Amino acid sequence: MLGFIFLFKIPVLKRKNPLHGFFDKLSILIPARNEERTLGHLLSSLNCQTLKPHEVIVIDDQSEDATAEIARQAGCIVVTSMDLPEGWTGKPWACWQGAQKATGDLLLFLDADTFLDPEGLSKIVSAYLEKGGLLSIQPFHRMKRPYERLSAFFNIITMAGTNAFTPFGSKLEPKGAFGPCIICSKKDYFMVGGHEQVRGEVLESLGLGREFLKANRKVHCYGGKETISFRMYPDGLKTLIEGFSKGFGTGAKAVSLTTLFMIVGWVFGGVGVTRQLIQMAVQGNLTDFLGWFVLNVLYIFQVHWMLLRVGNFGFSTALLFQIPLLFFVIVFLTSVLRIFLIRKVRWKGRNVKTARSRQVRP
Repeated sequence: MLGFIFLFKIPVLKRKNPLHGFFDKLSILIPARNEERTLGHLLSSLNCQTLKPHEVIVIDDQSEDATAEIARQAGCIVVTSMDLPEGWTGKPWACWQGAQKATGDLLLFLDADTFLDPEGLSKIVSAYLEKGGLLSIQPFHRMKRPYERLSAFFNIITMAGTNAFTPFGSKLEPKGAFGPCIICSKKDYFMVGGHEQVRGEVLESLGLGREFLKANRKVHCYGGKETISFRMYPDGLKTLIEGFSKGFGTGAKAVSLTTLFMIVGWVFGGVGVTRQLIQMAVQGNLTDFLGWFVLNVLYIFQVHWMLLRVGNFGFSTALLFQIPLLFFVIVFLTSVLRIFLIRKVRWKGRNVKTARSRQVRP
């Protein structure tokens, strides 16, 4: 029952407003560090859009591969990131530099591993023009290799943790924004302090969402199905573990207590059902085994219902949900250990300090 509450409905974008009279300039900002394998796919998808942006700026965060060259060949403006200042993490620093270079009225921040459907940009801009504030989208997760499906529970809980998809809908304020795709006006961005306000945060999108809310600007969260997708961590299991370890412990601290209670209860419910099922099978208690088996089947179909809306996981991932569930628990505990005790995680060749930096504004 808890699962049906925290992930009740995930709204998706639909193009409602005609954009023929759209005159605001749209700047697309892409922070990129060693993204030669993913950046080309994103830039190709941008070339196929029905709505053309004013400019595409790629902030090359001191890449050691062909990231910058790929961007130049695609006709993008390439900004070479300056050295990382003390107290900043890499992505906020790259985004901040890109925003200062942008000449558009609207700023759309995209991760380099995202890619859009042909109508994706039109849908995003149309929704922003209707809603205003800060609009963020969690891309639909498209996977190719079996190990990628271990991310199932991370995807579910990332969506649930924003508090944006409960039965109460927009009556509850989201607890932050999704980092891979964010759009706002340039005026609002600098008014709230932009990424400078979240310069030391591992999950900068959560902090940026909070800054907009503090400035009385609405935050809107959507699912990316049929609008924008990504393929996370295609380079192997190690990068998948590093990527989720980087911020999930920090993210748990940002979640409301009510939502955290529901998520923890739901996760431990899945663990408990599995444990009881095994125990009854070992004891040969057929009556109790059948009862726990029914609960296990209910979990399977609920997980499948959730995953259909967040990625192409397939029914087999839900059928064997205990495997990605165990993986989630192990990686989450490792993340908590690294973030709150070691206070350091590693991402893309950098050691990232996780102690929160001093805020620029009170």
